[in-house]
Amino acid sequence: MTHLDKLESQSVYIFREAFHAFKNLAMPWSMGKDSNVLIWLAKKAFCGHIPFPVLHIDTTYEFPEMLEFRAWAAKEYNLDLIVHINQEARARGIGYETHDPVTVTHELKSVALQQVLKERKFDALITGIRRDEDSTRAKERYFSPRNADFEWDYRDQPPEFWNQFTTSVAPGEHVRVQALLDWTELDIWAYIQREKIPIPQMYFARKNEQDGKLYRFRSLGCWPITHPVESTASTIDEIIEELRHTKVSERAGRAQDHHERNAMQKLRAKGFM
Repeated sequence: MTHLDKLESQSVYIFREAFHAFKNLAMPWSMGKDSNVLIWLAKKAFCGHIPFPVLHIDTTYEFPEMLEFRAWAAKEYNLDLIVHINQEARARGIGYETHDPVTVTHELKSVALQQVLKERKFDALITGIRRDEDSTRAKERYFSPRNADFEWDYRDQPPEFWNQFTTSVAPGEHVRVQALLDWTELDIWAYIQREKIPIPQMYFARKNEQDGKLYRFRSLGCWPITHPVESTASTIDEIIEELRHTKVSERAGRAQDHHERNAMQKLRAKGFM
């Protein structure tokens, strides 16, 4: 069994454990590379069918290409797709034109997610976070509880000896199920290559008309605060080779992560993915 086979098997096991343990499960989907690996793994776990809804929190600042990919993938995979926008925050004028990235991310992503959880009463969410993405995410467990206020106590995480996961929740609480926690960015790309998983083309290098240089996105988010990195990698092989040598962090182009000290930890403690 190869390294990727072991990761795949573990993730499929986590999917099935979550589906068995929780009555009302959903899977957030950002249309990024990790989210699309989750879609693929879910199909493998459940014989080609995804037996729970897929949730996209739409900030209204999505790249047009991402929305096009969403429409294609929802039809291609026959997804039970829920799209939710925090209309109340947008009505109050919350946006990148007037507010800082941390405030906007909290209102248009975290609060929007809270609204869906309250409305749909989901008791668990399968997410695509990985330990290697960020030091705060490295503190997560495979089954990570959130309280009724959607808060995460990163200083008091439950032990998971012998795959004994946290599966009981009180009313209003939910569990984040981290099916990709042990995967790395390199693992994700190697799996996408092996399985031929469709992904948005924004991950591949393109020429910038203004300066003539080549850029690609390593991580996808809202267009006002997500910036590409200079890169000549236009194929998956080239991306994998680039990642073996780069010292640039995966989320270097995501402004909300760097707006203030410990910004990601503060966002995640309040419910951010």
